[in-house]
Amino acid sequence: MREEAAPFALAILGANVLLALVSRGAGWELFGSADWWVWLLLAAPSALLFLTLAVGASRMGLEQLQREAAIGLLVLLGVGTGAATLCVVVSLTRWTPTGPQLLVSAVVVLVTNVITYALVFWELDDGGPIARALAETREHPDFQFPQDENPQLARTAWAPRLVDYLYLSLTNSVAFSPTDAMPLTHHAKVFMALEASISLVTILVVGARAINVLG
Repeated sequence: MREEAAPFALAILGANVLLALVSRGAGWELFGSADWWVWLLLAAPSALLFLTLAVGASRMGLEQLQREAAIGLLVLLGVGTGAATLCVVVSLTRWTPTGPQLLVSAVVVLVTNVITYALVFWELDDGGPIARALAETREHPDFQFPQDENPQLARTAWAPRLVDYLYLSLTNSVAFSPTDAMPLTHHAKVFMALEASISLVTILVVGARAINVLG
């Protein structure tokens, strides 16, 4: 059930590793030194999450901690995304990064932000993917999708998949507000607010500075 999320965790890992390699090759600096390794450090939670999702908690002897392990790694991933944004913003106040460096860093942070919170929403909603698969109906949803409100428009046996949460995360990060599914619980609202805040800082502060440097 959770194997479908493994490629998304791998995408986060790949984006951060690629940024680290590009930063090393181009000599990009965050705090005035050869600190390209910071991106590898921030990628560590996504590597552990990918391993857990791809191999499966049952094969790793974590049957009873499967969801707890996933949630813990997602928390670390969220913290890492926030830390990545903070690193880039702080570097603006101390150094003068190049335009390409800011643009590439901003893109990686935004992509990581969208995928991370898509996984968070997917794990949070209605008890997680396994609970949703076993339940006959969505009894305690954290998000109200259009199909929930208008079941006559939904396909037979419809249930939200990871792509639905990815779309929710993408629109929330761009519009800074719900556009598809509505948050119903405090947890859902808090996580959507966190994602929108990271996206807002990245787009307005980092993006604007990058355009100014390139201009």
